[in-house]
Amino acid sequence: MTTQPPAPTRDSYAALRYREFNLFVVARFFLTVAIQIQSTVVGWQIYDLTGDALSLGMIGLAEAIPFMSVILYAGHLADLVSRKRIILFSGLAYLLGATVLLLFTLHFSWVISRFGIVPIYVVICLIGVARGFAGPAFSSFVVQLIPRELYANAVTWNSTAWQTAAVMGPALGGLIYGFAAKVVDQSIAWAGIGGTALGRWAGSLAGISWAYLMVVLLIALSMGCVWFINARPTPRSGVKESLKTRLTSGISFVFKNQIILGALSLDLFAVFFGGAVALLPIFADKILHVGPEGLGILRAAPSFGSVFMGLFLAHRPPVRNTGIKLLFFVAAFGVCMILFALSENFYLSLIILALSGAVDNVSVIIRSTILQLMTPDEMRGRVSAVNSIFIGSSNEIGMFESGVAARLLGLIPSVIFGGAITVAVVGITARVAPKLRQLHLQNIV
Repeated sequence: MTTQPPAPTRDSYAALRYREFNLFVVARFFLTVAIQIQSTVVGWQIYDLTGDALSLGMIGLAEAIPFMSVILYAGHLADLVSRKRIILFSGLAYLLGATVLLLFTLHFSWVISRFGIVPIYVVICLIGVARGFAGPAFSSFVVQLIPRELYANAVTWNSTAWQTAAVMGPALGGLIYGFAAKVVDQSIAWAGIGGTALGRWAGSLAGISWAYLMVVLLIALSMGCVWFINARPTPRSGVKESLKTRLTSGISFVFKNQIILGALSLDLFAVFFGGAVALLPIFADKILHVGPEGLGILRAAPSFGSVFMGLFLAHRPPVRNTGIKLLFFVAAFGVCMILFALSENFYLSLIILALSGAVDNVSVIIRSTILQLMTPDEMRGRVSAVNSIFIGSSNEIGMFESGVAARLLGLIPSVIFGGAITVAVVGITARVAPKLRQLHLQNIV
């Protein structure tokens, strides 16, 4: 076994000195870039095919239903079997879904022509299952790679890498979608092969197909990194429990802990009501007039802000007045959403979205650190599953809510309404969860 370096206590880069943690971060980075490219391209593809806000919202619902169906069992499984093995099998499912989307555009475009967008939703369902199993395994595996005193530092760097990937993914997806077709068409004309078999093949790869091909390659690279991380034994409590008890124990643990429940609830409602990501294709088209290229940049902007905030928090972790900071920054996220809805200038919208990502990352890092520090080792998979129900599914169900709200209230009023609800939830949480309000992370590290 390789001897690990000692864990420095005041080193902002301490977690990055562990080789297997670095492999883990790189794996998540590649996988996140792939998922973000895929999400951007699928969103624009469905909007291009339907022009309907509700159809965009249905993307989230198509992923959330299978995700919610498996997540509790996935958490139970992550506390019983090799977490590395679960990640690798989930990666294969991600890879299968991306490959099918690529084949739809390369050789089976008739499927979309005949059945509309339903086949795309079916693939998204498969991805939802994969994400349901991958989430608890990823969250519980990372803490086995570093010592406990570095959990907060590891969470910050893990989040920063994720956000960096979330900057690159949408931007790459939008740029590939928007520009690749033009480049290929010009190349075909220059080479004089228009109308030939080679020309038709090259044309079929343009735009969306190039993006899906990139997704396939990045997922394969991600799983390659995971392969080189040594598996760890799964912690056991030594207490025999029935399957029903194991499936519900994570929920019981969370609901008995006011701090964890309050932190998860804040993010749940902020993401559910405050997010406008599902509607960005409409903002890009109808309000800001920037097309798919601009859509990629808009989707990347929140993560761009998150990266800078993550780098700041790596050096200045929020260990004092943590609860007050959490409440303040979630409220600030809601205000950002209101301002974004009112903006009609592309560059101002970018700034607001970047700011929303920066303030949101504070709550992400605080919530993740609370979970890692306050969860017993033998329950990490199950508690992570509950976290995924609160946070992960709220992204997708929030997309559906955004589509419905936009259909009922109109585009801009729906986003303003969501931001206002987020601010109101912060006030309610501050009142009903005093332990969260009084939290100082330095007292539990």
